Amino acid sequence: MKIDRRSFLGLGLGAAAGVAVSPATWKLMDDSSIWTQNWSWTPVPRDGEVTFDNTVCSLCPGNCGLSVRKIDGRPVKIEGRADYPVNTGGVCLHGVSGLQYLYDPSRIKTPLKRTGDTFEAISWDDALELVATKLAEIKDAGKADRIACVTNHGVGTIPGLFGRFVKALGSNNVYAMDTMDKTWEKTLEKMHGVHGTLGFDLENSDFVLSFGTGLIEGWGSPVSNFKANSSRKERGATLVQVEPRLSNTAANADTWIAAKPNTEADLALGMANVIISNNLYNTGYYVSGFGPGFDELTAMLKENYSPEAVAQTTGIKAAVIVDLAKRFVKAGAPVAIAGKGKGATPGSMREFAAVHLLNCLAGNINTKGGAWILSPQDYDQWPAVEMDDAASEAIEKPAMDPAGSVAGFFAKAGADKSVEALLISDANPCFALADAQAVTKAVQDIPFVVSFSSFMDETTQLADVVLPSHTFLERTEDLPSGAGMARRVTGLAKPVIDPVFNTKNPGDAILAIAKAMEGTVGDSFPWESYEECLEAVTGDLWSDLSDQGYAAVQETPPATRPSVDFTFVAQNPAPIAAEGTEADFALILVPLDNVRIAAGSIASSPFAVKTVADTVLLGKDVLVEMNPETAKANKLSQGDLAVIETPRGKATVKVNLFEGIMPGVVAMVKGLGHAMDENRYVNGKGVNINELMGPVMDADSGLDAVWGIRAKISKA
Repeated sequence: MKIDRRSFLGLGLGAAAGVAVSPATWKLMDDSSIWTQNWSWTPVPRDGEVTFDNTVCSLCPGNCGLSVRKIDGRPVKIEGRADYPVNTGGVCLHGVSGLQYLYDPSRIKTPLKRTGDTFEAISWDDALELVATKLAEIKDAGKADRIACVTNHGVGTIPGLFGRFVKALGSNNVYAMDTMDKTWEKTLEKMHGVHGTLGFDLENSDFVLSFGTGLIEGWGSPVSNFKANSSRKERGATLVQVEPRLSNTAANADTWIAAKPNTEADLALGMANVIISNNLYNTGYYVSGFGPGFDELTAMLKENYSPEAVAQTTGIKAAVIVDLAKRFVKAGAPVAIAGKGKGATPGSMREFAAVHLLNCLAGNINTKGGAWILSPQDYDQWPAVEMDDAASEAIEKPAMDPAGSVAGFFAKAGADKSVEALLISDANPCFALADAQAVTKAVQDIPFVVSFSSFMDETTQLADVVLPSHTFLERTEDLPSGAGMARRVTGLAKPVIDPVFNTKNPGDAILAIAKAMEGTVGDSFPWESYEECLEAVTGDLWSDLSDQGYAAVQETPPATRPSVDFTFVAQNPAPIAAEGTEADFALILVPLDNVRIAAGSIASSPFAVKTVADTVLLGKDVLVEMNPETAKANKLSQGDLAVIETPRGKATVKVNLFEGIMPGVVAMVKGLGHAMDENRYVNGKGVNINELMGPVMDADSGLDAVWGIRAKISKA
């Protein structure tokens, strides 16, 4: 049964409409415990007083405001908070089902210590003392620079506390999981000489040109983008989607342009050539002119990126390229977006710069409906870190990955096995990073691993000590907005229920470890609790955070219009090729982001899994999409079991024929294939595509650049 646009948006903005969308209704009926919400592991609330608490969701970078309905003090329903500026009352599928994470069967109920191949429960005091003692031994041995930390996010006071702790020990090895935000930061440094990130004013744009961005697949702030997209027709705005597959965003767009995988930068450069050669660019936008490199850029584009040449590279007709360029630059408020899928992977800096070049030529930087350069979320003001002589000496040694890439860090750690200890907070790199097997091996080789996690996920299973964290409904935390939003909102998550199990806020856990170490490390953490720390370092924001639950909303574009340095684009960096040779692997495998499937550091809730279509997951088999021509060439038919193989691994899948994907390209969803024995709702369902993918590091950004890998497929 087809999911039309109205029904799809209903899924994003209201739970009732979402459940009604086929095939979810029928899949939900196949498990009465899910359908009736009578999970054996979820307590049924008593009758009692109805109250509401506000908090903020941290299940994705959207960080939506939530209103939690409670009966007799127990949460029973989650809705969007109507006055929250990010989502204004909307809530996605994952937010709606957030209560299930409280009682998830894979939750860690108490601190654990590894004993051989198993874990044993220990007290918090013993666990904290164990971690503090081991880290002190490493520091005292002069190896503090070999202690590392990986957090899920790079901003906010909880990641700030972890970074501060590791630096107080004497290490620069502090990393956050890689996302498109890191690539945008590096692109802005190259093209504008500023430190910040890029937001997109989609709600006011009249021409959105998306290069593979999953605007209704969960990119950025999902609910905010659902709303902007649903108002597009009323505003008379146009959406053009460029990607090799007819995604939900492409099907919803006014125009879908099928480009060969990893040729999006070439299309953007071809469009730039049309705009410049026809003098269509906004010459009056910058008072001081465009800046260095413009003449070199013009010559390079003329030589290498004529519409005819780009047509050969991308598979898009030259006339279409010319028409698209003219439509874009002549629109009243155009904006071009890069960051494929949900934006949870960095991507190629060449591609981001080429796409942003179109924004620069259109003169839409820091204008209504355009691309906004936003300053970093640096509202938190920390006192200086105190260091003894050993830490001061160790901190002089560079980070293992100077680019700050978590993928680069694990590649280096796996190669030289020099990391002595690893702290991991709310992240699951052994599942979420490309070449998951290599990342897993790198973690296994680290002598001492501490996981601050709510769930027994793939990474936590390898830890030596597990310090269980509160879920987002049980803890206080500041959550700055990000992920492409043109708003600056810092939300305050507040507990809506007392901790269900013997867990702690990770901020309190790291504070306790620091105090147990004493000396300069302990002195660098003068706060008695995480909440005291939060109030102290958020300074002027704290009043609004505590009073209304959010602060520092930016509703208008930044006032400045920075100059543009075209040198990097003019240098024409070489394209990043997918790993593998065409002779050995004739196909390209690309990952798919699905709004119903959490593909980052947490697994999908049982409710979310039950809404996944049979064309994505059938029983425990994941389906791989391919064009009927591709299937015929490989002697495959609908529903066949097949073996897909890449340079990094192979897996058994089922075939799903789809006319909306280019021949020669196959696609498989991200976020499946968890190995979490305690959680039967996700364990063993499908394949983790990251076990088939491999990182290819971008020489310009130092980040993983490729969206895809070469592959071959045959009947099982």
